[in-house]
Amino acid sequence: MIYDLCNLQTVRSLLERYDLAPKKGFGQNFLINPSVPERIAELSSSFADHSKPAGVIEIGPGVGALTQYLAGEYDKVVAVEIDRGLIPLLGEVFADFDNITVVEADFMTIDLYAFLREHFGDIIDAGGSVSVCANLPYYITTPVIMKLLEAFPLTEKIPLSSIVVMIQLEVARRLAATPAQSDYGSISAEIALRADAKKLLDVSAGNFLPVPKVASAVVGIVPHGGIREVYPDAPADDADCLVYSAKVSELITLAFGQRRKTLINAVSEKYPKDKVAAVLEECGIRPDIRGEKLSAADFCWIADLLGK
Repeated sequence: MIYDLCNLQTVRSLLERYDLAPKKGFGQNFLINPSVPERIAELSSSFADHSKPAGVIEIGPGVGALTQYLAGEYDKVVAVEIDRGLIPLLGEVFADFDNITVVEADFMTIDLYAFLREHFGDIIDAGGSVSVCANLPYYITTPVIMKLLEAFPLTEKIPLSSIVVMIQLEVARRLAATPAQSDYGSISAEIALRADAKKLLDVSAGNFLPVPKVASAVVGIVPHGGIREVYPDAPADDADCLVYSAKVSELITLAFGQRRKTLINAVSEKYPKDKVAAVLEECGIRPDIRGEKLSAADFCWIADLLGK
């Protein structure tokens, strides 16, 4: 049986049958416009190499509106749901799907390496790809994205072909921002060290039940080769590069901790002003530059010279 999981009446009927209601604590807003999850699944799939097996992790499937479309795009879908009450509902809805597995778990506590091996070992061993796709609760957007990116060392390529997520519009703008844009911040630079991010689609609040107070957007994040791709002069030794990567991240945090200050003043608690000024001069960067004008590569270069 195929359920119309974007039909308002169907969703309400399913929730009532299992004595459920959208939970604010889990940030649950269910999609009720089928064109939105269908498009998100298509966008996610476009990053996968379908000449080989392709799998996807979905975080927070809710009643399964996006899950059903992902099942049509991928060989294997593993949906991670924290709400125990939704597990039997999802079991009913996807009883006839042989490529969907629902896992009851808090995604934030999952060991990603072990999870990938357990659920996608066959796809990985066959040279296939694994993606992540989700309609993320607003309250946990940034922690989930940074977990996906920071679970793997900056010295290597993240073993995910893409991360396509629907999130709050304001956050989407920050994730995809580039230097000198008003939304550019520390998370923009941190993501750029690991991946390329782009806003793909705007989604209005009326597409959800219950209707949220803010608009949403879909962001596509495609991992690249890591910090050495951003800055080829990063240490060749992995252990040294990990230490260096931590210094780059620290520099980014300091630069945006007081974003209206110049870089020299913003990082002065850690680095002498004259030393930072000398490094900026060597890089050909104006001494009054602020962090919001610097790219991920700039931060790498500056951190490298400060270390020397």
